Amino acid sequence: MTSRSDIDRLQKLVEASILGQQELIRSMIIGLLADGHLLLESLPGLAKTRAVKSLAKSLTADMRRIQFTPDLLPADITGTEVLHQQDGKNVFQFQPGPIFGNVILADEINRAPAKVQSALLEAMEERQITVAGTTHPMPDLFIVLATQNPIEQEGTYPLPEAQTDRFLMKVLIDYPDPASEVGVLQLNRKEEIEKTVQASKSKDAAAAPAKADTVSQDSIFAARREINAIHVAAAIEQYIIDLLNATRHPDQYGDKLKKWLQIGSSPRGGISLDRASRVNAWLEGRDHVTPDDVRSVVHPVLRHRLILSYDANADGVGADQVIDELVKSVAVPA
Repeated sequence: MTSRSDIDRLQKLVEASILGQQELIRSMIIGLLADGHLLLESLPGLAKTRAVKSLAKSLTADMRRIQFTPDLLPADITGTEVLHQQDGKNVFQFQPGPIFGNVILADEINRAPAKVQSALLEAMEERQITVAGTTHPMPDLFIVLATQNPIEQEGTYPLPEAQTDRFLMKVLIDYPDPASEVGVLQLNRKEEIEKTVQASKSKDAAAAPAKADTVSQDSIFAARREINAIHVAAAIEQYIIDLLNATRHPDQYGDKLKKWLQIGSSPRGGISLDRASRVNAWLEGRDHVTPDDVRSVVHPVLRHRLILSYDANADGVGADQVIDELVKSVAVPA
């Protein structure tokens, strides 16, 4: 099987348990192939956690869940040095924390203070953790999928800009359509029946569970190598840079952007836009990036990297509306 067929199979496996959230599933696949982290934001009950679990279940990967709370400590995430006795001597050995996994669910990440959130910075960007002067590398397959609820303010701490910038994309999850929601009810009933049947079997009589269909990590790495070979023309590179510069110098692109934007995207935004565009082109079966690939990922890549002005907030203008205007204002390469 080819890496493309494996990725198609991975997407179908996730879609089987997550109904009506195609954009979320597509974004998770893009993040996985682009070797980037995702920030998932939605109201409660819209399958954020379920989607992450489904992705991990469909991969031959080790999933770790970190439940962020106000009393969490950095060592609870990274791990710490633990005193052991070895050959009659006291020695310190590193006990890895839950961050040392392949798929990391950072659940309700904004419920922990900045000191704890900052424990993720080195792992997310440099793919390593330093404890007591010793550096410990992360696994080759390492993706953080963080969730947050936009409406709850009590007991939450806004993510520092330095951390949000390390997320490849910020994905906003909306309600499923009515037809998909009917499917959710049916799927939930089916799962309840399966749980009841499984619970009714005695341990002696229960047959060994069938091995779940999964996609190997080698398939992900093979797909990444193909994506690295996707051609990006000079005109597309210039288009990406023009989009970034428009966020930094909005006065050159019209009164609306000048009024709405206070601080633009970092260079990391351009790198993320390039990587996500190449993944989108690969998923569409092309060997080169087009302006449509850039435009298809520009909202999730840039929406968390823009700081809007007081006027924009007062007028109820959101980041997506600003990006819409940005796309209209920046010329598309011929």
